[in-house]
Amino acid sequence: MEESAGGVVVRTIEGVVHALLIRDPYRKWGLPKGHGRGRESTREAALREVREETGLEDLRLGAELITIDWAFRKDGRRIHKYATFFLMFSDRGEPIPEEQEGITECRWVPLEAAPGEISYDNASEVARVAREVVLGSA
Repeated sequence: MEESAGGVVVRTIEGVVHALLIRDPYRKWGLPKGHGRGRESTREAALREVREETGLEDLRLGAELITIDWAFRKDGRRIHKYATFFLMFSDRGEPIPEEQEGITECRWVPLEAAPGEISYDNASEVARVAREVVLGSA
């Protein structure tokens, strides 16, 4: 079992709420997330990982959204992974993809459209929850 944490970063651009997506090492669009370190809380891990993967320093933590899970095989072992996501707010700064982590691009998309832009079904669900929290029922 593995645990990670991440965020849906939102920012209002020209009067429209946008979410920040990242392009991962598999060339798929998703949300920034990663593993905690040492005794970090889930919240601390989420903020650190999003800062590292996006280069944004002005992040403010909002509500916990949902925890998603999935299973995969790595080195012949089955791994069940859980990722807890938080709403985060950013007002300034240009995102910079963390190339050492295989993040090749960051882009802002309208939050209303974000679930349809994400390559992974479970991460799309995270964006749907964020959309509902921020914009109301959608």
